[in-house]
Amino acid sequence: MSRTRVCLSLIIALLSAPASAETAAISHDPGPAAPPEMRRDQTVTERRASAEGPSSLFNALGNAPAWLTYKARFVTDQGRVVDTGNGQISHSEGQGYGMLLAVAAGDRDAFQRIWNWTRANLMVRDDSLLAWRWEPDKRPGVADTNNATDGDILVAWALVEAADAWSDMSYRVAARRLAVDIGRRTILFKTASQPLLPGMSGFSAEDRADGPVANLSYWIFPAFPRLATVAGEIDWSSVTRSGLDLLTKAQFGPAKLPTEWISMRDAAPKPAAGFPAVFSYNAIRIPLYLAWAGITDQRFHAAFSQSWSARERSGLPVINTSDGQTIEWMQEPGYDALSALEACAISGEAVPSSFMTPARTENYYPATLHLLALVAAQMRFKACLGR
Repeated sequence: MSRTRVCLSLIIALLSAPASAETAAISHDPGPAAPPEMRRDQTVTERRASAEGPSSLFNALGNAPAWLTYKARFVTDQGRVVDTGNGQISHSEGQGYGMLLAVAAGDRDAFQRIWNWTRANLMVRDDSLLAWRWEPDKRPGVADTNNATDGDILVAWALVEAADAWSDMSYRVAARRLAVDIGRRTILFKTASQPLLPGMSGFSAEDRADGPVANLSYWIFPAFPRLATVAGEIDWSSVTRSGLDLLTKAQFGPAKLPTEWISMRDAAPKPAAGFPAVFSYNAIRIPLYLAWAGITDQRFHAAFSQSWSARERSGLPVINTSDGQTIEWMQEPGYDALSALEACAISGEAVPSSFMTPARTENYYPATLHLLALVAAQMRFKACLGR
């Protein structure tokens, strides 16, 4: 959640029963009915995603050299995942991504080191949520104890996957504690739109005149059915539906793209006050999470596919949603992996050869997104990989 694009600090026991069949199938519950012509397209895309199905995350990366390079560059011996593009800080998002990738690489030693560092350094709150940011040149390293809900979700999801991969009950217990607090403290179930708050402080209606404020990239769709297996009392299906509903409404400007930060005060969402009205570094993860969850309905992908397929150069555009114009480019090669996954998920287009060979020189964030896209393709869209 950190990186230079946003600084959150500026804005201030029994395991539950397995998820129901309805929850497990949530990736194919897109909400309101589509027009007949759209339902015909939806049937085709859902059939393709369902036929391939979601395989296990464990060992899904299938690229040992890429993981070894990633681990050597971004994971310290102590288990701290370093954001090289943001002052060498660490954050709950990066720790969660690192844990997920360790499971996908079948690397239990790395997983345990990352989890140990996370517990020792970010679990400093009175609840089970994680402090969002750790700075290497500060003592204490955590100056802002606010959480980042996407980081919490990623860590909890990784713990669920690790519990299954290595039959370790301690991971499952930790996942449950975290998932329950996510559900109880950051999801406004009693609000009509049921927003997922990006953090406990700074985003609610009590904190902001235009609150609650949400960020669609915090809806990590493939995680929710997995969290339901450890915290079934939380309505994760409803969380998915609220994200998809917001995605259909937060289509701003001529490009019909969501902004990074969205005010949900009124029935019609709008760009949140005090933030640039752009589609940028956060929001590019939305189609990644949709594809990874097997959600391939064109209603949710059309704006992303159109913006990315119309490019005349490599990289992804940062778009001003007010006029649809590109204001800068995300140029590191890892970003292109997201557009390749999007084309694969929506049209079945084969990925380019570069998709299988992540660059060895880029910063933490694009390098991480590239490996995540590769894992998603391995789990959901092997046909695009020629397999």
